[in-house]
Amino acid sequence: MLKNLPRYECLLEASKEFPDLDPSATEVFLHLLRTGDEAFRVVETHLASHDITQGGFGVLMALWGRCRGNQPGRDALSPAALAEHTGVTRATMTGLVDTLERDGLVRRHPDPADRRMVTVELTREGESLLERILPEHFRQMAWLMAPLTETERKTFVGLLAKLLQRAADPAEAPLATASTP
Repeated sequence: MLKNLPRYECLLEASKEFPDLDPSATEVFLHLLRTGDEAFRVVETHLASHDITQGGFGVLMALWGRCRGNQPGRDALSPAALAEHTGVTRATMTGLVDTLERDGLVRRHPDPADRRMVTVELTREGESLLERILPEHFRQMAWLMAPLTETERKTFVGLLAKLLQRAADPAEAPLATASTP
């Protein structure tokens, strides 16, 4: 991602050559991506200090029973459900679960209803890791959002929800056309 974003004037100039370039939309989009990259970097640095990746953290959080009102360590999900919940492919999930299991943070069990299937659950070690990570993780989120007032935060969430809804509907996306040489 670009570290130094183009000035609005440069986008205006580029729009003369590319009529589909909406300077204000492009400016917002680039700032959104740049900010997202920096927020990701803040979290990634913190997680790396605990020897866990963003993907592994996502799996642990998906299994963390308190997220759905269950008792910790009592919640188990199939790898397919974990993949769906975290937004990764099943193949990626297999690798994530393999690593987390190797590190003693999760364990696989045969599904009692269908022995061909397995479920994955958080181990006590996985729960302990989350208990160590989460306080600082939450402090970092609060620190990052501190410049925004409560009203601005609510507005921001609403705006992001609009963008998420738009991005999630590929039927409305403009068709990509192959450029001719």
